[in-house]
Amino acid sequence: MKNRLKLALCVVCVGLSTVVKAQLQNSGILNEPPDISKDFEDYRNTFYVAEELATFDPETATGTVKYNRYNFATKQAFNNMLSKLVPAEANEFPTTEYAASPELPFSIQFVTDRTIRIRMSSGPQFREKEESLMLVNGKASSDRSAWTYSKIEGGHKYTSKHGAVEILENPWHVKIYDENGKLLTSTLHFEDVKNTYTPVTPFSFIRRADDYSRSMAAVFSLSPEERIFGCGESFTQFNKRGQKVILWTDDANGVQNETMYKPIPFYMSSRGYGVFMHHSTPITVDFGKYFNAANSMMIGDDEADIFLFLGEPKDILDEYTSLTGKAEMPPLWSFGFWMSRITYFSEKEGREVAENLRKHKIPSDVIHFDTGWFDVDWRNNYEFAGDRFDNAEKMIADMQKDGFNVCLWQLPYFTPKNTLFPEIVEKGLAVKDKKGNIPYEDAILDFSNPETVSWYQDKIAGLLRQGVGVIKVDFGEAAPASGLYHSGRTGFYEHNLFPLRYNKAVAEVTKKEKGYTLIWARSTWAGSQRYPLHWGGDAATSNTAMAATLRGGLSLGLSGFSFWSHDVGGFVTKSPEDLYRRWTPFGMLTSHVRSHGEPPTEPWEYNEGFLNDFRAADNMRYKLMPYIYAQAKHSSQNGLPMLRAMFVEYPDDPGSWLVDDQYLFGASMLVAPLFEEVTERDVYLPEGKWIDYQTGKVYEGGWHRIKAGEVPIVVLVKDGTVLPHIELAQSTKDMDWRKLELKVYSTTGEAEGKIYLPDGKELKTVKAVKQGNSYTLENDPYNGKVKWTIK
Repeated sequence: MKNRLKLALCVVCVGLSTVVKAQLQNSGILNEPPDISKDFEDYRNTFYVAEELATFDPETATGTVKYNRYNFATKQAFNNMLSKLVPAEANEFPTTEYAASPELPFSIQFVTDRTIRIRMSSGPQFREKEESLMLVNGKASSDRSAWTYSKIEGGHKYTSKHGAVEILENPWHVKIYDENGKLLTSTLHFEDVKNTYTPVTPFSFIRRADDYSRSMAAVFSLSPEERIFGCGESFTQFNKRGQKVILWTDDANGVQNETMYKPIPFYMSSRGYGVFMHHSTPITVDFGKYFNAANSMMIGDDEADIFLFLGEPKDILDEYTSLTGKAEMPPLWSFGFWMSRITYFSEKEGREVAENLRKHKIPSDVIHFDTGWFDVDWRNNYEFAGDRFDNAEKMIADMQKDGFNVCLWQLPYFTPKNTLFPEIVEKGLAVKDKKGNIPYEDAILDFSNPETVSWYQDKIAGLLRQGVGVIKVDFGEAAPASGLYHSGRTGFYEHNLFPLRYNKAVAEVTKKEKGYTLIWARSTWAGSQRYPLHWGGDAATSNTAMAATLRGGLSLGLSGFSFWSHDVGGFVTKSPEDLYRRWTPFGMLTSHVRSHGEPPTEPWEYNEGFLNDFRAADNMRYKLMPYIYAQAKHSSQNGLPMLRAMFVEYPDDPGSWLVDDQYLFGASMLVAPLFEEVTERDVYLPEGKWIDYQTGKVYEGGWHRIKAGEVPIVVLVKDGTVLPHIELAQSTKDMDWRKLELKVYSTTGEAEGKIYLPDGKELKTVKAVKQGNSYTLENDPYNGKVKWTIK
């Protein structure tokens, strides 16, 4: 936040007429991400700083906190103006009715032995408590027995086997410790920043002058070398320390700016804790940007509901996804290659693409029809254009016989010319504008209305019953911020929930009709990871966009998402051949893979050399399908990302926290894409030995300059790994899982790997040991049902 403000600004603000102020407040453009930090810089607002623990019951861990009142004031020295908070008198009348220093609710909930919940309120709450869409089963459980209470000097302490929480009375603090007694983070009070001239706003809330609404600022300490990761699919620098992040679902129009299709109010620290801000309002987090020792979570809500998780990254992700949901395991065919462009307009085009994929031996499992399968491009009415699709149902059935599933695009916005527009308006299925009218320029489905969800799911079900395999859940970022919703709330609360409701509606009807949970979605909020899968949005066709795409995927994976994809080669213009060639193996080594964007995207539309290179990368993926499928199962069970930041597996390796241009694909494969037209690059390897997947060359941990193999990417395998492979097939439907090849990457004579068969119920482990010059299986988890070849 900016505390150095011009005095003139203060004077102007105070003197503004009501009309001018209203114009300023409404000067933003539609759905512009709101920055809550601006409210914590406003001289007109009143500040209440958490001062002391007024009451507390150790048995229930509930009590009240006293807040002291402050206003911003200015001080001039040597032609420089400084603004800071100063104590303020009450300004309400009658004075008997309002507390100058209110005492307000505070509680600690012990969810598990690694998870605690801090709840604060800035005033009385009259709205009935509702089940949370973000939490599994709508609520968080409690395990008070896992924590032991003790009275300490000046406060209270709760201890579990993984850490401790101290609540100090005066000044009020909540301090979080790890199992070894190291302080991880603490709430900030004025006392903590009295040794600096920089004005720092501590843990507090503001009351707005324009409407008396309130917002909380949960302010915690940051340590000198602390790093912050997560916040959703963020395309800016991987480490969020020193950044200000606005959590507001937005059509980012690319992958190289600070807005996000997939913001998630969750992050983790290199210090050994994670934080989930359980809110749907806009949130601005200043991760030490203004003052490098202060982490200010400025929450639009008038409550603060914060979960803290203790442990290593894997522990934190497991805890967070146990609370908000783990991804269901997608069907096997979804892990195959998805062929798309914007757009195939007809049955003829779709059949030709399918024919060419098989003709050119490009393994593939999905053909996607984007915006052009309706009568009018982009005009979504859930019906195939009759003049361009002779028999869509038969086309889909024919494709399925040949190993292709069909994906269809749609969106939840309806233009006035759409044939469904009158029905949506008449039935009250759309969001109302701030004046209570419907619709906006477009009718936007109100997914907080159960009748809307039922109407919408009926439309989607009709397509699924025709044989469609999956629905593309596009857009979802434009729920009007000022809109009025069936839930009784405005878009201030509903905007960020919109993509979660949208994802949920399609995923649940797909599960009902098809028996599996699968979508292809662009927008999210906390909890959307339950409904795989999501892709990265509209990347530019450039090297920098390719690198930013990876950063976004890594950040989303650190926000609880196991499955993620992106548009291979970029989206916006025709992909340059050299870029597309390098991007393809990167895409093939993520959880899911799709080529999509401005045509041409089909590899045979480039030259023969490119076609061969594309085929080689695709073949590599299809042969690796047993590894991919097993790692996907393990990831979904444990809340881990398939595209994995290095430090998730190697938290004790300092170098792993610094790298954002390479990743682990599952637990055992290290992938370093080529972001420029080069043949080699610097790669960081954690401690131990690593074996080049393409050449067999062995490397020790540390930095190495490594040449890419025949497939233009660097891929290494962790020493001691069994990588299961399968015989190449043109679709997953034709794979023979009764015959698997186990490739052993080992310098010690021992290795193991995970296996998960499509008809299996649990992951199995295979171990191989060297005997003489060859390897044999130490165990056969399938008792002869699978024929193993060991290489």
